[in-house]
Amino acid sequence: MVAPPDNDVLWAHALHFQHNGSPALCGVSVGVREGEILAVTGPRGSGKTTLLQCLAGLLPAQRGEVWFNSTPVHTMGSFSRERLRRDRFGWIDPVPLLVPELNVWENAALPLMLRGTSRRRARTAALEWLERLDIGGCARRRPDELAGAERQRLAVARALAACPTVLFADEPTATLHRSEGAQVLRTLTAAARSHGITVVLATLHPDVAALADRTVPLLDGRRVTTVQLPPVPEAESEGRAACSLSV
Repeated sequence: MVAPPDNDVLWAHALHFQHNGSPALCGVSVGVREGEILAVTGPRGSGKTTLLQCLAGLLPAQRGEVWFNSTPVHTMGSFSRERLRRDRFGWIDPVPLLVPELNVWENAALPLMLRGTSRRRARTAALEWLERLDIGGCARRRPDELAGAERQRLAVARALAACPTVLFADEPTATLHRSEGAQVLRTLTAAARSHGITVVLATLHPDVAALADRTVPLLDGRRVTTVQLPPVPEAESEGRAACSLSV
């Protein structure tokens, strides 16, 4: 077991993971400092999502170590990892996973209420972030009444309302048009900096990665020196992204 650096809030050493025998991570090591915005870049299938899931304790790495604030996540049981995610981590998916039976503010307040925060305080925090993301007027509507960009803003508000220590954002603007995605990312990064939230962001797009303090490029499950990605047209956001490797 290797002791993590004192100045890293999140640290991983030599992570290995395979999906059905296919390597997804091959010895990846990474450290994230407190309050830092780190972009994990690379083409589709490079291991970005798997790395975020291992760092967040969603997937236990098959080999290697993950530390959060000097606590070994890789030795935790499933209940302890679940509690860590509930209390200290936030997560944003490419497609927001919302509870259709709850209205907008209840969805945004849900992580706080699961922690035991009173309904009144959770509602106040949720409404504050919904206003910041320009969807405060939708607070009493249901998720299925929202446009796609509004649902993704709701997912961001839900993640930020809980004020996590680390926020993992897996392609958070993948389903949005460029202008909508830019607005969401500006709010996300500004909020993270103003509240000292550490962000680990997976992205295909160089312009998204440019918002980060530092970039970790992946290719075929390994860290590389540089992965250069061409701009991805909006109409082909689900299409293939070419890459070139410089080592």
